Amino acid sequence: MKVFVTGATGFIGKHLVKRLVSEGHTVCCLVRRSSHSDFLQALGAERVYGDVNDQSALSVGMAGCDWLFHLANLYSMWEPDPSRFERVNVDGTRQVMAAALECGLQKVVYVSTVAVYGQPAAVPFREDDLPGPVWFSEYGRTKAAADRIVWDFYHQQHLPLVVIYPGIVLGAGDDKASGHYIQDIIRRRVPSTIFHDSWATYVYVGDVIDALLRAVQLPAASGQKYFIGNQSMNGRDYARLISQVSGVALPLFRFPDWMVMSAAYLLTWLSAVIQRPPLWGLSVDAAHTLQSGFRCDGSKAERELGIHYTDIRLALEEAVNSYRAEWKGRRSHHSGG
Repeated sequence: MKVFVTGATGFIGKHLVKRLVSEGHTVCCLVRRSSHSDFLQALGAERVYGDVNDQSALSVGMAGCDWLFHLANLYSMWEPDPSRFERVNVDGTRQVMAAALECGLQKVVYVSTVAVYGQPAAVPFREDDLPGPVWFSEYGRTKAAADRIVWDFYHQQHLPLVVIYPGIVLGAGDDKASGHYIQDIIRRRVPSTIFHDSWATYVYVGDVIDALLRAVQLPAASGQKYFIGNQSMNGRDYARLISQVSGVALPLFRFPDWMVMSAAYLLTWLSAVIQRPPLWGLSVDAAHTLQSGFRCDGSKAERELGIHYTDIRLALEEAVNSYRAEWKGRRSHHSGG
């Protein structure tokens, strides 16, 4: 098949493109000129330069394609210009879906997030449960708006759509906030682990890729929502698992939630003044998101897509090993070895 991928330079996108190429698909990726995308060319993927609001680039890239994976989004808990969330996550998603409809693609798989559900009343919550009344970040709010847009395309214009909602995705090369937290712990850069009684659902990146590929190939998946993730842990147990996997002792302090929230407000205020991201990534949006947490039930994907979930310990092992290999490579480069 010929496949168009947005967000190919992101954490999940890199894993997806490698898998698609390895399975013999022809892959075309939408990339910005400012992105580090040479690895895509090395893999044998074609590149089309532009962004999600560039209708011309989208039309050129999707021409002749069978499938679309739309992963591109602004995943951030703090931006100096918050209007970017609307432009990328909302307007960009609308443009991508319109191009997919115009090009007559056989299947569109959109990667959303469980964050669009906020904090539902049900615990754990499932795909057909009502979302909670509050979104805890601009990221969550704009992804929820994008979610409504893609389902409008499905219901009103019959776009052949599947939507995937991953939990917190872990694995080798994770450069998201989740990966920064792991690195901060194993490099002893944080004074305390945080939100010890808040729960979240985690998933291995390889399982997400399996779900994406099953979703795009399975005719019965059209029109379906799938949560991806089945292992939930509170912040205390999650930090302990990072410690066990890495062999690094956790920080001595265990700051209470009110202290962490106070620090988040202070650091977010400071970031607005100096126009730099908050220390430790601890913005108000990040703190509210982590404190609220979420526990979702990803068993529908097991039943209908036939995926099998990997133990999160393996995901953390791969993540930690990838960071240490990267650090070692940097040291060798700087030393000239």
